[in-house]
Amino acid sequence: MRGYFFSKYEENQEGKTPFDKLLELFMQLLSYTSGDVSEALQWLNELDRQFELTSPEYGMGDFIDDLKEKGYIDENKQTGQIKITAKTEQGIRKKSLEEIFGKLKKSKQGDHNTRKPGQGDEISPDTRPYQFGDMLEQIDFTESIRNAQINHGLESFSMHEDDLQIRETDFKSQTSTVLMIDISHSMILYGEDRITPAKKVAMALSELITTKYPKDTLDIVVFGNDAWPVEIKDLPYLQVGPYHTNTVAGLELAMDILRRRRNPNKQIFMITDGKPTCLKIGKKYYKNSFGLDRKITSRCLNLAAQCKKLKIPITTFMIASDPYLQRFVNEFTETNNGKAFFASLDHLGAFIFKDFESGKRKTLY
Repeated sequence: MRGYFFSKYEENQEGKTPFDKLLELFMQLLSYTSGDVSEALQWLNELDRQFELTSPEYGMGDFIDDLKEKGYIDENKQTGQIKITAKTEQGIRKKSLEEIFGKLKKSKQGDHNTRKPGQGDEISPDTRPYQFGDMLEQIDFTESIRNAQINHGLESFSMHEDDLQIRETDFKSQTSTVLMIDISHSMILYGEDRITPAKKVAMALSELITTKYPKDTLDIVVFGNDAWPVEIKDLPYLQVGPYHTNTVAGLELAMDILRRRRNPNKQIFMITDGKPTCLKIGKKYYKNSFGLDRKITSRCLNLAAQCKKLKIPITTFMIASDPYLQRFVNEFTETNNGKAFFASLDHLGAFIFKDFESGKRKTLY
């Protein structure tokens, strides 16, 4: 009887240089250290000591020199401080995109398809007979001449209205997106590091939008006791603060930003552990970290309903598995008629996708 031998899976790294192998680990560590190069290199040295990542031919010093030479890190000669460069910031975002959504090819089209055919941006392979009112530039002359030859012969060539074929083009639409990130203390509470997965999702989404849909607009909002905007380049450096979770402030700022966008297609992505614990009333903060406070959750649900009226769908990425928090996110999502992704910390790439518009449910890997 034939038997099978099972062994531990190891990623195939054939063809990778020693620098490439160390760089992959370095990029991952930077996500955990919030862009702190010194701390990431200390961790890398400790991993090298335990698992012998380097060799006598290529040591950690060689790797650091290559990082500087290839433009991944920059050292201040006066202070000696080492920082990552814009190249590394983008590399971290790309790594997060590959980890979460898989490798996506860059598209030259920076828009989103709609189901409406007509005079648009992208040529469709489908053709149809000419109708009164069609534009001259929509005529497919190759197909039209072919029809004329078939219908009237080659000897006395003539073209009639019935011979004309129209090449459809698809409309494209631009989208304005606000990405909200929870940086409250609960994102690291009870020893669970929720902020690193949150940053990875944020960096993946920002890289996806800026590369695949470059004509879209993307604004990023972080929220703790208050909410404020940050830039894409700031994402690797985000850290949790001694804050409560003022989801209402984040939503209000996101709605205010989208109000100023003339684009009719708008959406909000929110990354959180799902537990709003704070409101700002006047100059004072109303806080309650024990369970879900109805005064706070009611304001959140009211904003979700307002966004629905304004046709602003909210997609929630929830980095927590608490059942009562998931129930609140479900209620919030149903109120907005939006979407929710529930991501476990140990397997960020596996989400339970709930689409309340279509009523479908599937797991993404």
